[in-house]
Amino acid sequence: MDLSTLLTAARTRCGVTVTSKKRALECLSEQLMADTDADPDTTRSIFEGLIVRERLGSTGLGRGVALPHTRSPDIEQPRAALLRLAEPIDFDAADRRPVDLLFALLVPEHSNDEHLRILSRLAEMFRDEALCAGLRACQSDQDLYDSVCGWRSGAPDG
Repeated sequence: MDLSTLLTAARTRCGVTVTSKKRALECLSEQLMADTDADPDTTRSIFEGLIVRERLGSTGLGRGVALPHTRSPDIEQPRAALLRLAEPIDFDAADRRPVDLLFALLVPEHSNDEHLRILSRLAEMFRDEALCAGLRACQSDQDLYDSVCGWRSGAPDG
């Protein structure tokens, strides 16, 4: 999976300050549309989709990582946003540890298999302790973007 097809430097932020899960999801919804001319209603709809998904169960993977995701009829291709928080927040993760790495995925409404395939690869990626440690050490948006896009797994398509 080539992350540069999902994520752009414009949708990557390092050292973000938020104080709650709700504010983090709001920030992610804004970042998901940061490099588009989307109207505020689209961004609000994405935020609401992320909230609805979190009500089904936390997307906190554990070890300080969360993968919030939702669908949208307003996009043609999957897109992502990445935040590294300045301070970890409670995200209701299964391991009860606070989250400081949030990778949000937005997929077209009709995308089913692709959505699951991407989430599976992202979960694999964020299980990589060396990657997560490297992301936490990043000092700029560009470093964060370069670090995550430079990740390669041992899998043939990674």
